[in-house]
Amino acid sequence: PKTERYPVWGKRLTTRSAVQSFTLPRLGKVLTADTMNANVKKVDYAVRGPIVQRAVQIEKELKEGVKKPFEEVIKANIGDAHAMGQRPITFFRQVMALCTYPLLLDDNKFPEDVKNRARRILQSCGGNSIGAYTTSQGIDCVRHDVANYIQRRDGGIPSDPDNIYLTTGASDGIVTILKLLNTGEGRTRTGVMISIPQYPLYSASIAELGAVQVNYYLNEEKCWSLDISELQRSLQAAREHCNPSVLCIINPGNPTGQVQSRQCIEDVIQFAAKENLFLMADEVYQDNVYAEGCEFHSFKKVLFEMGPEYSSKVELASFHSTSKCYMGECGFRGGYMEVINMDPEVKAQLTKLVSVRLCPPAPGQALMDLVVNSPQPGEPSHQTFMKERTAILSALAEKAKLTEQILNTVPGISCNPVQGAMYSFPRITLPERSINEAKAKGQAPDMFYCMKLLEETGICLVPGSGFGQREGTYHFRMTILPPTDKLKTLLNKLKEFHQKFTQQYS
Repeated sequence: PKTERYPVWGKRLTTRSAVQSFTLPRLGKVLTADTMNANVKKVDYAVRGPIVQRAVQIEKELKEGVKKPFEEVIKANIGDAHAMGQRPITFFRQVMALCTYPLLLDDNKFPEDVKNRARRILQSCGGNSIGAYTTSQGIDCVRHDVANYIQRRDGGIPSDPDNIYLTTGASDGIVTILKLLNTGEGRTRTGVMISIPQYPLYSASIAELGAVQVNYYLNEEKCWSLDISELQRSLQAAREHCNPSVLCIINPGNPTGQVQSRQCIEDVIQFAAKENLFLMADEVYQDNVYAEGCEFHSFKKVLFEMGPEYSSKVELASFHSTSKCYMGECGFRGGYMEVINMDPEVKAQLTKLVSVRLCPPAPGQALMDLVVNSPQPGEPSHQTFMKERTAILSALAEKAKLTEQILNTVPGISCNPVQGAMYSFPRITLPERSINEAKAKGQAPDMFYCMKLLEETGICLVPGSGFGQREGTYHFRMTILPPTDKLKTLLNKLKEFHQKFTQQYS
């Protein structure tokens, strides 16, 4: 038979026998827990952590007929409005239906403004199809509409469409900017200042990128307010071991639900300018403001109202999304970011970086366009749109107040006013015995509490330890999204559970 030389082993073997007699060496797996990227193992995302995984298991058990002391799992762990029963805005879904299936443009059931909006979006897509790739920065007409929206929102302060980047939800934009900022080794590593409590996207992204998390604490006693003295303390301490270069703000707050005053925002901008920090403003809850006397102020607006001393210097990236506010369209993954005062060379690198992932989902871009360019007075869809939008935001305001009121009737639970966003973050007092038992099981005390709550009542919340909290304090985050009747059931069950839990471990 024909022989060949196999250079790897340097032996002459017959072709037939090479296949028959050669045995692969016994080697371990290339990718193991020891060889994988160590930063990934540091990532923790409590919103979909062990509690939620257990909740999914319980739902399966209920479907299989396993008897529980409850009939359903109430998931109040995540800000997913439609999963909680909120109905989609009619105008949004009608336009999206036409964009997805253009033959419906000939159907007379759809209002003319819906058809016009769908045609405009489709004409901006390759091949007039929402299934085509778009430009990496996003569909041109959508970026123009976003810029016009920002200009209207901010009282006429100009917005340049070239500074707008459409994103896969706000999260995509936030991670992209953090990638640009991340640099250095050892004491020169980038430090990222984040509020505690914080949304775990930030801590998870910082861990994955190998940057340094720099905590500053919100003041729970003053309704989760932000103190500049605390920012200063945090910054000075961090400069001992890293290079803090970016300050992240969430307004309205997640998980804490506070709405920052204009004065507070001005103070933060002055602090960032003085300390030469890049500002990241997470403003995805900008329509979710409920408390009397509170108002949303965008960082961009305040920055420019402070004059050129600040507006020409402070570098800012701000973020918005289709997932929150009254829309709740989480699954479409639509969002945008606006960058201000970014170095032109860095901006070119940003454009290159987003081009690697080709483009954000075109349907998400289309939906973002509808959010920033909603029906106007005189258009056929305007009345229904305003009625639906107002009803959703009014119901959220009512549920925010209801949550605060009921939780504050429970001994051992203290809840600040839910001024905005979609969550309450109450403080819970836990008996010493429960704390000790949790520690013996290797669990955070509020994780132990939330897991017991889930097993006994079917209520799924996220422990405060997943968001960060001051040492020795315990909290949980719950969304205010469930329908009012279900929310009342949830709160009353929670009240009964806390009283029983306290008695059991006292």
